[in-house]
Amino acid sequence: MSTIPAWERYLGIPLLKVHDAIYRKTNGWVGHKLPGQAPILLLHTVGAKTGIARTNALSYALDGGAYHVVASKGGDPKAPGWYFNLKANPKVEINVGPKRMPATARIIGADDPDYARLWKLVNDNNSQRYDGYQRRTKRPIPIIALLPN
Repeated sequence: MSTIPAWERYLGIPLLKVHDAIYRKTNGWVGHKLPGQAPILLLHTVGAKTGIARTNALSYALDGGAYHVVASKGGDPKAPGWYFNLKANPKVEINVGPKRMPATARIIGADDPDYARLWKLVNDNNSQRYDGYQRRTKRPIPIIALLPN
């Protein structure tokens, strides 16, 4: 049985998919900032198993020059595919709005001394959603710092 609430499954996720498609199709010109929402970037990775280019729209919080994203997958027991892609190859590209740039991904796990501070930052930035996602899963949800090169 899914731990995702019905409203999120039938309304939230479909709306996110539409937003993601628009953001990708416009190469970041439309969708970076939406009223009342955290800013969103496009993460470009290469599939760890397939070698196929992948793009994901993710909310982020900026701290110390790094863009911080969260591998929550809505509290799913398994991390999102993009997490495994950047784990295999941390050299990625990001779009922040229409600006595309190379970046290096660094995984920040729950054992990192800066994790609690960064968790508060990303959680506050995204209307406390990550606390709810963490309650849905037993895996510690990692934060990823995307450092522009």
